[in-house]
Amino acid sequence: MIYFDNSSTTQPDESVLESFMAANHKYYANPASLHVLGREAEALLDRSKEQMLKLVGNENGNVVLTAGGTEANNLAIFGLSEAYRARGNHIITTQIEHPSILQACRKLEDNRFEVDYLSVDEQGLISLDELEKTLRKDTILVSIMHVNNEIGTIQPIRQCAELIKKNSRAIFHSDCVQSYGKLPVNMESLQVDAITISAHKVNGLKNSGALLLKKGVTPQAINFGGGQENGLRSGTVSVPNAVAMAKAMRISSVQEERADYREWRNLLIEACRRYENIQVLSPEYGAPHILSIAFKSINGEVAVNYFQEHGIILSTSSACSSKNKNASHVIEAIGLENKFKNGVIRISFGNTNTKDQLDEFITVLKSFMDLIERGM
Repeated sequence: MIYFDNSSTTQPDESVLESFMAANHKYYANPASLHVLGREAEALLDRSKEQMLKLVGNENGNVVLTAGGTEANNLAIFGLSEAYRARGNHIITTQIEHPSILQACRKLEDNRFEVDYLSVDEQGLISLDELEKTLRKDTILVSIMHVNNEIGTIQPIRQCAELIKKNSRAIFHSDCVQSYGKLPVNMESLQVDAITISAHKVNGLKNSGALLLKKGVTPQAINFGGGQENGLRSGTVSVPNAVAMAKAMRISSVQEERADYREWRNLLIEACRRYENIQVLSPEYGAPHILSIAFKSINGEVAVNYFQEHGIILSTSSACSSKNKNASHVIEAIGLENKFKNGVIRISFGNTNTKDQLDEFITVLKSFMDLIERGM
């Protein structure tokens, strides 16, 4: 099978699995224990966190390890809004965030917070003018994802940060789950206060994520117990998961975008534009590893099943919404025409892909379009 669903999850790298198993074998002790084995485990945990912080240009900051990107995003929204509530109760996010951000924000609206959801254009881009007009003196938190998980739009995070710092005292959080490992992610360069990363998106393990915070930025805890992770996330910390995540981040770290992905994406765009019944949804200069397209008057599931029958795995829209037969909130937000709404599929590249696999995709695409033109 050819796997083009890497934005959903990636195949764990062998070196990551080896690191995880080795840490489980030797550093199995509870890092909160006072005995020598506990201290050794804690030292390894600290080194893993230091590596994560260094990789994102935030060496003096803090890491809160979580069970994945969703929990990290929840901690960012719930924890930071409560921690800075004395400054105000206004939050800003966008209409196309991951559900772990949007649903958290909607929950806060039930708790006397006021949330503004920035609109996007047909390419999924927010308006910097709208952001500036929406910022207020009582804005305490802004959360804008770096790369959209469905269509690959890259938001102008650095420019957003400049406006936020100029016009408010808000904490700026960015969901970098889809950008880390494909684009440079440096907290100092981006001027963000907090970011979310998920290990299984970068050839790491599932149930491993992190909220990385600038020094002095501290959320309130949203779960309670033994006070681990400096009181921010109770529960026995998995040292092997931390080691494996640091390893995955290290081997996937990039200083510039993946040129091979960009080349493949451009070839796919060129191939799709040969057909009137295909609309390319992703921006031309979107993230290099994601391409979202839509078939006219064809259900996306039909396309996914056809490609699967021909040995190619991909998804409809995002994995989080692929089982929902309605158009996703991202597709609704960009104003896609009704005749294309149900025909959205997403192709996403990863480390296991090759140019030959891309050529095979284009061949299968041609056969699928020939079938459609004959009325299936």
